[in-house]
Amino acid sequence: MRVAVAGTFGPVHDGHRALFETALERGDEGVVVALTSDEFARGKRERPVPDFADRRRAVREELERLDRWDRDVEIRTLHDEHGIASTDESIDALVVSPETAHEIADINDERASRGFDPIEGFVVPFVRADDGERISSTRLVHGEIDEHGTALDQDSV
Repeated sequence: MRVAVAGTFGPVHDGHRALFETALERGDEGVVVALTSDEFARGKRERPVPDFADRRRAVREELERLDRWDRDVEIRTLHDEHGIASTDESIDALVVSPETAHEIADINDERASRGFDPIEGFVVPFVRADDGERISSTRLVHGEIDEHGTALDQDSV
């Protein structure tokens, strides 16, 4: 199965690692990481986003560290919301968080309009921080938590 996972992934945290690990585990025919372009990533966020090259390097390092299966991994630039998953016929499945699971139906509609088979969706549960809230890059950037979800003392930040 050729599996894709998409996101901004900056900064990388344990929630992203859970997505990567699922993609690597399932992707016996290869893994495609669709990494948002700087323009796409920054266009929808108010928080700072690391540069594409830095995010690509961090993602590559995480994938190499997590890959127990020696998967063929390709990192591509994602320029729009459904991009690679809806336009690459070779993708069999998409790994998503609960936040984006609803998009699989739209992607499959787009794939059907192109004559492609539908993709399967693997929904990875949110990884929770110490405080019970989900880990996110926004919370990390704001100094609420570290990359593993450990709550940080706001008085010392």
